[in-house]
Amino acid sequence: MARFDVRPMTLADIPAVMAVEAESFPLPWPERAYRYELSDNPNAYCVVAEAEGGAIAGYAVMWMMADEAHVGTIASAPIWRRQGVGERLMIELMREAARREVIFITLEVRVGNIAAQRLYLKYGFVEVGRRKRYYPNNREDALLMTVEDFRDPACAARVDALDA
Repeated sequence: MARFDVRPMTLADIPAVMAVEAESFPLPWPERAYRYELSDNPNAYCVVAEAEGGAIAGYAVMWMMADEAHVGTIASAPIWRRQGVGERLMIELMREAARREVIFITLEVRVGNIAAQRLYLKYGFVEVGRRKRYYPNNREDALLMTVEDFRDPACAARVDALDA
C-alpha cells in the first residue's frame, strides 16, 4: 500500500484535481466549481490525497449545512485506485464531520458504481432512497446513502477501527 497524506485543497491543486476529475467522471465538474468551493463557499471542506512525491492521487469535497454533511464528490486517480486513496479521503471527511458535530452525512452514488457503494457501506452508509434518472448524461439512477446517527459512538469506533 502506498502512503497518502490528506491535506486541504488549494487553488494550486486545481489543475491536478481537474485531471483526476476528467479521468473519473463522464460529467466532470468545471474548474470554476472548484474555484468557487475553495474561495467563496464557507460551507465547503475540500481535501486532496497527496502521494509520496507530491502527485495528487485523489480529492474530495464535502459541504456542511447546519447539522448535516453532504459528500459532493470523491475520486481517486485511476493509477492510484485500490491503494487506499478513497479510504484515506473518507476517513478525513468523517473526522471533519465529527469535529463539526454533524448528526448525519449524505451522498449520492450511481447505481452502477459498485466499488464506491462498497466503500460507503464499509463506513456505515446505508441506502435510504433513490433519485430516478439523476445523472443527465445517461439518466442513470442515483442511490441516496446516509449515515443517519453519526453521533452514535459506534460510528466513531468504526472509523477508528478502519483507520487503524
